[in-house]
Amino acid sequence: MTSIKNVLYWLIANSVGGYSRGLILNHLFNQPENANNLSVKLKIDYNTIRYHLDILVKNGLLETVGSSYGRTYFIKDDLMKEKRYFLKIWNQYKEK
Repeated sequence: MTSIKNVLYWLIANSVGGYSRGLILNHLFNQPENANNLSVKLKIDYNTIRYHLDILVKNGLLETVGSSYGRTYFIKDDLMKEKRYFLKIWNQYKEK
């Protein structure tokens, strides 16, 4: 099983779209949101937000509650435990 730290590094620092995924995760650490609210608050196209949310869910970093339009995204407990590691990667990567 791949560690959450490896997944974080790959999805944030070492892949196309990492900056957008980092923005999303950074926001969700502070407050759960649905895709529409994330799109408005982060000023990123709704379809782009949905694409990145799907990747983050598929890779086990986020979980959802609800369905359809109001589906709310939350940081999974495993990732919450590694918040410090996320911030380390994010603070290095977001400057590039």
